[in-house]
Amino acid sequence: MARLTVPDIQAKKGQEPIVALTAYDFISARLAEEAGVEMLLVGDSAAMVILGYEDTLPITMEEMVVFARAVARGSERALIVGDMPFMSYQTGPQEAIRNAGRFLKEGGCQAVKIEGGEEVAEIVAAVVRAGIPVLGHIGLTPQRASALGGYRVQGRDLESARKLLRDAESLVEAGVFALILECVPAEIARLITERIPIPTIGIGAGPHTDGQILVFHDVVGLWPRFRPRFVRTYGEIAQEIVRAIRTYAEDTRARRFPGPEESFRLSEEVLKALEV
Repeated sequence: MARLTVPDIQAKKGQEPIVALTAYDFISARLAEEAGVEMLLVGDSAAMVILGYEDTLPITMEEMVVFARAVARGSERALIVGDMPFMSYQTGPQEAIRNAGRFLKEGGCQAVKIEGGEEVAEIVAAVVRAGIPVLGHIGLTPQRASALGGYRVQGRDLESARKLLRDAESLVEAGVFALILECVPAEIARLITERIPIPTIGIGAGPHTDGQILVFHDVVGLWPRFRPRFVRTYGEIAQEIVRAIRTYAEDTRARRFPGPEESFRLSEEVLKALEV
């Protein structure tokens, strides 16, 4: 089975929607790919949904590379993108190239994602010139949530809407192969999608983008703390997991588990010999 490439993803613009999802380990990658997901983002959201932090800022490159390796082992076909964590690229192009290269060389990814617009265009261009495909990310960029005033929709007023358009154009010029639009009005997402030649992938950006991406745990109902308005949950796996573990605990306490079918037995000959 041939792995999808950056040109494969780009060829979908205007043809068919791109289906993307985050993944953090072998099993999430395997299940997502079995379900037909075409792009897997090893998201820095692992900081929250895997490591239990309050936001994405604490996660390190070392941790992200471990997650990327696991996803790569679980995937055969999807394009795998490593999410550059906070302070892995902000200090300058050379550090950005080095860390982006780790995702490809050590993590098994085919591309990386960098948050930000005009302010990171120079860094993005340097990474692209080094031969590393970059997925852009504008709108609500969680690593900059404090500067943006929290986790809120971006681009609602004229000034910030124009900023998003400039960000998109700057990143296209810098060489990104596709662009995530997070938490922006649907009309802005439509304008950007129509104006730029590369695919747009929305998360809380309405129906007019070239594709959609969500967090694995949100889609399957495995993240009970908070569900953003833009999420549609397609399962309630957390509840089913709790039910299964509760039943196991009840069976153990009632000595219903393990039963004969889960137990190993000696032969009668060996048992008799031991009892002599």
